[in-house]
Amino acid sequence: MKRFHVHVPVSNLQERIRFYSTLFGIEPARVEADHAKWMLDDPFINFAISQGQAKVGVDHLGFQVEAAAELQAARGQLQAAGA
Repeated sequence: MKRFHVHVPVSNLQERIRFYSTLFGIEPARVEADHAKWMLDDPFINFAISQGQAKVGVDHLGFQVEAAAELQAARGQLQAAGA
């Protein structure tokens, strides 16, 4: 099963944890000194934030998969799309 991944660097981790926890209606699945992440079911997203990078805003997007076969299938889809 694929889960979309979004990573956003932030300037104030604790402030953004409060913001996104309120927005999503749940607490983060994981909190570390420099990052936090939510494993959302609707939409099906691994949403992560981190502090300590030079720029804030969307850093990267990706797909999280559970098995190597899913990764190979996604690679084939990307190649077919011309990526």
